[in-house]
Amino acid sequence: MKKYTSYFQIREDIEKGITSCQKLVNYYLKNIHAKKHLNCFLEVYRDEALARAEQIDQKLTRGQAGRLAGMVIALKDVLCYKDHALQAGSKILQGFESQFTATAVQRLLDEDVIIIGRNNCDEFAMGSSCENSAYGPVLNDLDHERVPGGSSGGAAVAVQTDMCLVSLGTDTGGSVRQPASFCGIVGLKPTYSRISRYGLLAYASSFDIIGIFSHCVKDCALVLEIIAGNDEFDSTVSQKEVPSYSTDLNYSGKAKIAYIKETLVNHGLNSEVKNKTLEKLDFLSHQGHTVEAVDFPLLDYVLPTYYILTTAEASSNLSRYDGVKYGYRSSNGHNLESMYKKTRSEGFGEEVIRRIMLGTFVLSANYYDAYYTKAQKVRRLIKEKTKKLLSHYDFIMLPTSPTTAFKLGEHTSNPLEMYLADLFTVQASVAGIPSISIPNGLDSNGMPIGLQIMADDFQEANLLAFSKYIMDN
Repeated sequence: MKKYTSYFQIREDIEKGITSCQKLVNYYLKNIHAKKHLNCFLEVYRDEALARAEQIDQKLTRGQAGRLAGMVIALKDVLCYKDHALQAGSKILQGFESQFTATAVQRLLDEDVIIIGRNNCDEFAMGSSCENSAYGPVLNDLDHERVPGGSSGGAAVAVQTDMCLVSLGTDTGGSVRQPASFCGIVGLKPTYSRISRYGLLAYASSFDIIGIFSHCVKDCALVLEIIAGNDEFDSTVSQKEVPSYSTDLNYSGKAKIAYIKETLVNHGLNSEVKNKTLEKLDFLSHQGHTVEAVDFPLLDYVLPTYYILTTAEASSNLSRYDGVKYGYRSSNGHNLESMYKKTRSEGFGEEVIRRIMLGTFVLSANYYDAYYTKAQKVRRLIKEKTKKLLSHYDFIMLPTSPTTAFKLGEHTSNPLEMYLADLFTVQASVAGIPSISIPNGLDSNGMPIGLQIMADDFQEANLLAFSKYIMDN
């Protein structure tokens, strides 16, 4: 079977009788088996996916199928799917099965998607390389000695290697965009609150957002169109009307594009990534778009602000995993307090423990104002400055990541080096605005380079249309 890079190709071939849902599922299952050494799936729903494919083929024959009939997807292991295991890449949720389905997942099921399995990820979505999972690292298919990015690395590799057409990941500070960059695919982080977080395991609640991996912008647009919108189960979700993203992808006119000077003179920026970014900016300028350099003096404060606030929220959110209600419980505890301590120290991995400890520290009485309160104030300044830029420009463009995919183990001994992998993605997360990573060529080692585009709140329609314009040209 040929490799499909668009759902619309699949639907066309289904209508012509060239393929079927059952053939597609068998094709993806074959690829999953052939590439199992990449470790991007924690569980494959083989029998369930085949049975659902047969049912949807029958619905297609009757003309009763949903808008996504024939789309095979995978889920990052932090999204609830009723009666299916959910572990967040962690030992502490060993044996746990979800009691309900996440809103975003249910909306896809209602339109007849086929879920083929759950993807490996950094434990509780904490990481930039997909090396922090309790179930082993995920490998980048383009070079098995390199990481796929994190924390949604398994979901990115599943799309990269044609194990599914689309996957859902999550993006707290770049966990969809950075793996998309490292794997050479499209990764979308919508506006915070655009998609319901009901059924998404919380890492940092004021940052977390479900994101989408695909080969093309149009598939991202279609999936976003279906999963976005108001939800009675999430009081933080936006009630703004959801546009028809997938039918409004023709970008006309000339864009005003800003690029932040500080990002392109950063000492950590790989020269090949810099050159590819400048080439794209020059191309857009020659196409008649306005491309201007701007200053963003708060850039040095974005990453520390992000890590102070997210670790604080993680410290609070992960307190629920205590061995009492569900998941792993240590057998070495001799009373309630020791059971708590043993369970959490044995059940959580090193990176999760590190972030919980950091978060507990910045929330402590003696340091709350010095760190957490100050970081909240700086977050507001970063958001205001970013929004001010976007009041004058349609888009902000910058590299997705300072480098291409790095070697396994290269940064594991130095957490600060690992955190710097998020340097260019965290601004959109701190500001809560939509951002996308699209492929922007290869480096001299044949590894993909990502281009990141940011837009103003709820401007996904323009962002997607402009991204498609760039990819088509």
